[in-house]
Amino acid sequence: MSVFPGGLDPGTVLALLAMGCFGGFSAGLLGIGGGMVLVPFMTMIFTARGFAPHLVVHMAIATSLATILFTSLSSMRAHHRHGAVLWRVARLLAPGIVVGSWIGPWIGKQMDTQALALFFGVFVAFSATQMLLNRRPEGSRPLPGTGGMLLAGGLVGVLSGLVGAGGGFVSIPFMTWRGIRIHNAVATSAALGFPIALSGTVANVCYGWNEAGLPAGALGFVWVPALLMVVVASMALAPLGARMAHRLPVQRLRRIFACILYALAAYMLWKAAQ
Repeated sequence: MSVFPGGLDPGTVLALLAMGCFGGFSAGLLGIGGGMVLVPFMTMIFTARGFAPHLVVHMAIATSLATILFTSLSSMRAHHRHGAVLWRVARLLAPGIVVGSWIGPWIGKQMDTQALALFFGVFVAFSATQMLLNRRPEGSRPLPGTGGMLLAGGLVGVLSGLVGAGGGFVSIPFMTWRGIRIHNAVATSAALGFPIALSGTVANVCYGWNEAGLPAGALGFVWVPALLMVVVASMALAPLGARMAHRLPVQRLRRIFACILYALAAYMLWKAAQ
C-alpha cells in the first residue's frame, strides 16, 4: 500500500514535486507561467494514471487553478515586502476577476477534451510568442474608469478559469500598456492570483461534483492528491522566484521560458488531435 495520498507511487510524487518547483518559481519570477506549465504536465500524469479521457484536461486545468490558491499568497507576500504591489489597482480589478473566474470554468465544462486541449495549446503558443517578441507599448495611457476596470478584470478571470492559470498573461500586458512599471505589474498580478483561484476553484468543484468517472481523491474536477504534492513544492519556490525577479535578467529568462511553453503547447495540440 502506498504511503502517499491517493495511492501515488514514488515516481508520480517526484514528478509532481518537480513540476511544482518549476511552476512556483516561474510564477514568482515572471508573474505568469504556473498554470501554463502545470496543465500540460498534469495532463500527461493523469493520462498515464488511466483517468477517464474525457476528464483528463478538465481535471488538469482545475487542479492547476487550485494550486494558485496557495502559491499566490506566498508570491504576493514576497512582492509586498518589496512594496511592489499596487493595491488600488488590484482592488479595482478584483470584482470583475471574481465574476469572470466563475464563468471561465463553466465555459470549459461545455467543451470536450479535444476542444479544451486545442484552446489551451493555441493560447499558450500565443502567450509564448508575446513573451518572445516582448513588444512594449508606445507611450502609455491612464487606467480606465471603474467600468473599464470591471471589464478588464472580467476578461482576465474568464481566460484564467479556462486555462487554469493566474491571469498574469493578460493582466501584466494590460497594466504595462496603461503605464505601470513591469515590476509593479508582476507584483500586482501575483496579488490578483488569489481571487482568480478562489472563485475558479469553487466553480470547478461545483461544476464537477456529480461528474461520472471521477477518480478516487477528486473533489469535483480537482484531484486533491496532486494538489497537495504540487502546493508543497510551489509554495517553497514561489517566494524565491519573486526575490529573483528583482535580481536576475528577467527578459533573457522570458525568452527561455517562451521556448519551453512552445514545447508544452505542441504537446497539448497533439493531445487535441488524438
